[in-house]
Amino acid sequence: MELRLLGRVGYAAAFEQMKAFTASHALDGREALWICEHPPVFTLGLAGRIEHVLAPGDIPVAPTDRGGQITYHGPGQVVAYPLIDLKRRRIFVKEYVFRLEEAALRTLARFGVTGHRVADAPGIYVRLDDPFSHAALAQRPRQRAPAPNFTGLGKIAALGIKVSGHRAYHGLALNVAMNLEPFSRINPCGYAGLKTVDLSTIGVSATWDDAARELAAHLTRLLAA
Repeated sequence: MELRLLGRVGYAAAFEQMKAFTASHALDGREALWICEHPPVFTLGLAGRIEHVLAPGDIPVAPTDRGGQITYHGPGQVVAYPLIDLKRRRIFVKEYVFRLEEAALRTLARFGVTGHRVADAPGIYVRLDDPFSHAALAQRPRQRAPAPNFTGLGKIAALGIKVSGHRAYHGLALNVAMNLEPFSRINPCGYAGLKTVDLSTIGVSATWDDAARELAAHLTRLLAA
């Protein structure tokens, strides 16, 4: 899997390049991991409902073909796009999502932060009162509920994927040191009132480069066949 550090790239351009890469290498098996950040943009997934876009203002809204609802990308966020063949790597879709989340969890752990999964709500969350606590959540995934329970939590990593002909694109976004205000202009991931945080706001000083390298290393290992 070729690692490419793209720096800052427009979302529309990255989206088109992902689709082109996936289509052109469907037969030859070439795979890649792209790491980048985007200028400010809201992206609306296939299941996205426009009513979750509350007040976009000067930030564009980009429809996309990934799963999920509305989210925000902007400077200070590490975005990882694994462009891989799940069948070749013998990874089922649910397992793939699990491995993406695990990469985020291990990256957070490297900076002393304990991340958590929440049932029926893909992504990674941290305790707002104590991001460094190892105690299990009362609402951990094996205790399912009628709706996700975000009590006391903030979302620090989001994911959305697309699988076409066994090949996956889109991926994972980890908040490092962002302007978080744009998240207040939407219902993040379709949930009104869901708080969003980054490493900076929970007291962790980490550069974008350090977080990007850490996330890339964990993804490379966890996505190995």
